[in-house]
Amino acid sequence: MRMLGKLQLAHGAKARPLPASRKVRGLLAYLALAPRPMSRSQLCELLWDAPVDPRGELRWCLSKVRTLVNDRGRARVVTDGDTIALDLSDCFVDALEVARAAGQGIEKLAVERQRRLAALFEGDFLDGLAMDRSPVFEGWLTAQRRRFRACHIALLEQLAKKVQDEEAFSYIEKWRELAPFDRRAHEALLAALARRGRVGEAQAHLKVTTRLFEAEGLDPAPLHAMQEESAEAAPKRGSIAVMPLSDHHVGSAHSGTGPALAHDIITRLAKLRSLFVIAQGTVRALHERGIGAEDAGRILNVDYVVSGSVRADDSRIAVSVELAETRSARIVWAETYRQKMDDAFLVLEEIGNKIVAAIAAEIETVEKNRAILKPPSSLDAWESYHRGLWHMFRYIKADNLQARHFFQHALELDPTFSRAYAGLAFTHFQGAFQGWEEREPQIELAYAAAANGLLADERDPAVHWAMGRALYLRKRWDECEAELVRSVELSPNFALGHYNLSFLRSVVGSPTVAIADADLSRRLSPYDPMLFGMLATRAMSLVRLGKFDEACGWAINAAARPNAFPHIHAIAACTLALAGDLKRARTYVANARRTTPNYGLSEFLLTFPFEPDGEALFRKGAKLVGMD
Repeated sequence: MRMLGKLQLAHGAKARPLPASRKVRGLLAYLALAPRPMSRSQLCELLWDAPVDPRGELRWCLSKVRTLVNDRGRARVVTDGDTIALDLSDCFVDALEVARAAGQGIEKLAVERQRRLAALFEGDFLDGLAMDRSPVFEGWLTAQRRRFRACHIALLEQLAKKVQDEEAFSYIEKWRELAPFDRRAHEALLAALARRGRVGEAQAHLKVTTRLFEAEGLDPAPLHAMQEESAEAAPKRGSIAVMPLSDHHVGSAHSGTGPALAHDIITRLAKLRSLFVIAQGTVRALHERGIGAEDAGRILNVDYVVSGSVRADDSRIAVSVELAETRSARIVWAETYRQKMDDAFLVLEEIGNKIVAAIAAEIETVEKNRAILKPPSSLDAWESYHRGLWHMFRYIKADNLQARHFFQHALELDPTFSRAYAGLAFTHFQGAFQGWEEREPQIELAYAAAANGLLADERDPAVHWAMGRALYLRKRWDECEAELVRSVELSPNFALGHYNLSFLRSVVGSPTVAIADADLSRRLSPYDPMLFGMLATRAMSLVRLGKFDEACGWAINAAARPNAFPHIHAIAACTLALAGDLKRARTYVANARRTTPNYGLSEFLLTFPFEPDGEALFRKGAKLVGMD
């Protein structure tokens, strides 16, 4: 089956004629790409706006699909109760080949495979197919066309970088045809012409392209300054554009929710201070000209682009969002948030916080994984910082020292990089907190790094978080709390700020408030590398409230996390002991002493200097399992 161009179906070398019905062809294509079996009601909604007998029409269409794809003894249309799927496991489907490659990372593929995939594109996805009065299908079709067009462009860009100039020209020309305002396509052509000594052609192209950009209201200056641009001219930061979220059910009371939510996401991402965020007016102008997310990302030359949609009525809202890498066309993350519209403002506030926290976490993960694969000597400040994060969250002494090295390298390259100061402060905090290094000097170094971060960017929530942690080590509780509160005031979706407020309050504040903070941090970042801490602080708070049995589950889950360190196992040991499960409690003592042989109550209370009520409870638990 071929869908990258006009829909075609063949068995062996023999083409199978397709029926004239657009519904049949649309249904065939939709089922071919569906990631899971679809219900009949979903398919009816997809293809018919208001039919007299939708299920009857669906049965007729399915009968036609069966004649197209079923062979003697091989039924590829699979029905199971109310669901329908298409089993194409023994078939070649060009769109699925490209989708799988995009999921693996187009930039990671061998050149030969990239060539083969690029050759599959004979036109737009399902070229020529349109479906009047089927808005759901048309929305799906538009999204798929954008998706595969972005994949095609990503393949052409990769090939243009990797093959010899004569072959590269054909890929660059196709790339420019598909994305005429993608600055990198023009830069690639100018660079290829310069390498071949074709200066006159380069100048002529630059002149024509300048007129093209100016006619569209775009700035051609970066093209003229291409030779002067360098990584050293301006420190690199990750960049992102958030497109207006398309509104469905426009006639509802919540019309306009999509653009408003997109604006809110832009504002919240900017408050994180870790990414360069394109202003709302710029992305809105591109959106109003009908430019899709993928093309907008390329025109704006950003690393990531966010797009999605909002469906709302008076009782429910569904927000679908996806984050894509601009250059590889890979969807990094996608999620749909569904909630009752009890209070529109509170619901949108919560959804917006979750979206921003997820975007920040996913980008951080992508950048960490990319940086760890690069030679250390080739890292710029941004990459060195993320290489440091990769080591930092392993919670191993040797990795902590490696993380410190990479943060210091990032700051040598860019002394204004506030996030790198926060990371450096974290490594010194860990040196003291874990007992890996002499405590007092590490506390001072953590404080100094956080202070330098505040000088670099006083509005970065991460440096207030780092300062709060340094003040925790100094036992300056009120100042610690003030810094952590400031971090979440600056960015309400900053999960680590909420987590550390929970941590502080589980030790010396209100355990009830600490539980609320811990729950919020987990809702914002459910896969956080510090999830073990979010679970453990909840357990400690429940212990302080005398709810030992309930605390056990949270403590055990915390200790089960792969990067949990000895203090977390000690929390589980004391909690289980207080609940009367001494046998299991002793296994967690053994776990703590596996990496810290002499671990005992003194180390535990130095790390968690509880108020008297909490200290008495944990002393009792430690004594019951011989950890005193």
